[in-house]
Amino acid sequence: MALIGPNGAGKTTLLRIIAQLTRPDEGRATLFPDEPAMRRRSHARRALGVLMEGSYLYEGMTVEENLRFYGSMFSLADLERRIDEGLARVDLAGVRHRPVATLSKGMRRRLALLRAVLHRPRLLLLDEPFDGLDRRSVDMVQQWLAELAAQRCTLIMISHDLSWVAPLCRRVCLLERGQLVQSWKEDEIPARLWTEGYGPWLGRGRR
Repeated sequence: MALIGPNGAGKTTLLRIIAQLTRPDEGRATLFPDEPAMRRRSHARRALGVLMEGSYLYEGMTVEENLRFYGSMFSLADLERRIDEGLARVDLAGVRHRPVATLSKGMRRRLALLRAVLHRPRLLLLDEPFDGLDRRSVDMVQQWLAELAAQRCTLIMISHDLSWVAPLCRRVCLLERGQLVQSWKEDEIPARLWTEGYGPWLGRGRR
């Protein structure tokens, strides 16, 4: 699912609420409502993968050390294999021993995405996952996200470039000033949304 809308619409705030990083002013967000065990915050968090706008990587540590530290928090029995396979997948195997501080923005973004999926979350929250990536890397990430979705990982993403999320979307939600003003399922998404943008649908959320 893609969350779209102008700056200040509440897209990142909504992701942060779902990720349990921000408390809502009113109402509540419920994750996995049919699973009583998930009512415990610690259990729900283990099922989440989060990629926000900042990388939140430890710059003084190497690529490999960042992944090993993160994976150890989930007590992953096959952590080393996941690190090896993941680094190959995002084309970072050759820089695994380099400090994060020496990486380009695109490399950091790919590493941050790998870290977010290392524990194989059921719900993946992505804020501008393609930011800083070149065309080749965008294609790589698009394919990877499509495979994750096919493996029944739910993706909720924000992107300023609709053409990058279009191939992945089964649902699109348009936000404006903290309100949901339009929602489309896969077979309802108008083709002109991807070419003209969401401008024609704005205005319903204004007060």
